[in-house]
Amino acid sequence: MSDVISNPLEETQETQAAFQSEPPFGHVPDHTELPYEDGTFVKNFQEHPQSALLTDSIWPILEQLHPDGQFAIGQDSGIYWRLTDPPENGAVAPDWFYVPNVPPLLDGEVRRSYVLWQESIAPLIVIEFVSATDGGERDRTPKIGKFWIYEQAIRAPFYAIYDVKKGLVDIYHLVDGRYQPLAPNERKHFSIPALGLELGIWRGEYKNQALPWLRWWYADGNLVPTPEERIELESQRAEKESQRADSEAQRANRMAEKLRALGIDPDEV
Repeated sequence: MSDVISNPLEETQETQAAFQSEPPFGHVPDHTELPYEDGTFVKNFQEHPQSALLTDSIWPILEQLHPDGQFAIGQDSGIYWRLTDPPENGAVAPDWFYVPNVPPLLDGEVRRSYVLWQESIAPLIVIEFVSATDGGERDRTPKIGKFWIYEQAIRAPFYAIYDVKKGLVDIYHLVDGRYQPLAPNERKHFSIPALGLELGIWRGEYKNQALPWLRWWYADGNLVPTPEERIELESQRAEKESQRADSEAQRANRMAEKLRALGIDPDEV
């Protein structure tokens, strides 16, 4: 399978051309004018911490990839891909997505949604969390199904479907305009080359919930830590270094005592 990532700019330009075939509107709304919530409930209590876990762990890496700070992360936020009436019919809200090389604010205001016809870059990856009920994540119905929308309209290079209950994730890669299943590596992780990272399942406790979690991993197979985990790792390293130094000091003291017992001044050795 090809590892070449489709060009989001070219794909979005094709999508923008498709918008022009829609019925003309007297006024094209921006993110401040479009609805940014639909009043639906979050599907379960894991969704918010799962999104936060993905965001918090990858944030320092994205700051390194984008020293200018030009990137955006959406969490259950709307992506408007088509002009419709009512507007909500032309939007989809992934549980998590990342867009490279776009300003985090628009005209100094927090983004309310991501309006594809006003942007030049598609999300690099969109992620859907599947709970107990089918939310249409694999629905290929034109202009309705999420799979079709992400593949044919939004054209995100990577689409991940995480089954929360089963603790399984499937990832698709856009190749020649069609999603192809991405094969996992020997660690059962999925490589996202543009990020230099992998996605895979981690089983452990996060925010007082012991569950399988979708997490980022480095290309060498090590887990990308959260800020709290980074602090804990640094604390453990410091503790080990302190223990090593104490051990060296104790060894030196024992050696000095042996030298003194032999009538040798250790300071003169």
